[in-house]
Amino acid sequence: MPTKSNNTGGRGGARPGAGRKKSAVKEKAEKGNPGGRKLEVLDIPEVEGVDMPKPHDFLSAEQRDGSKLQAEDIYTETWEWLKKIGCASKVSPQLLERYAMCSARWIQCEEMTNRMGFLSKHPTTQKPIPSPFINIGINYMNQAVRLWKQ
Repeated sequence: MPTKSNNTGGRGGARPGAGRKKSAVKEKAEKGNPGGRKLEVLDIPEVEGVDMPKPHDFLSAEQRDGSKLQAEDIYTETWEWLKKIGCASKVSPQLLERYAMCSARWIQCEEMTNRMGFLSKHPTTQKPIPSPFINIGINYMNQAVRLWKQ
C-alpha cells in the first residue's frame, strides 16, 4: 500500500539544510564558547605589497591595423587591484600576463564584431554565416575566465 511521501525520496533520513544553523566562531567567542569545544581561529598573516614586475613587450605590441594591444593596460589595472586588496604577491606575473592577453584578444574580437556585424559570407558559397570573430571571442573569454579562476 503506498504511503504518503515526505519529500525525502521515500527513504527517510534528515533533509539537507534542515536543522539549526551553526553559530559563527566570533559569536561563540563573544558568548564564552557555550559548547566548550575548541574554536578554530585562522591566523591570517599580514601581507606586504610588492612592486609590479615590468610586463613583457608583447603585451603592448603594435597590431596589424596600427593599433596598440590593450593587454599591458589590463595587466597593470589588474595588478593594481590585486595590490590594493593585498594579494599581488600571491599571483604569478606569468599567469597575469596570460589573463591580460586573453582579455585583450577577447576585446579585439568584440570590436571586430561591432565593426563588421554578426554575419559574414561563406568563402565558397557566399551565403551568410555567423561571423568567425564571435566564436574566437567566446574561446578567448572562456580562456580568460579559466585563468582568472586559477
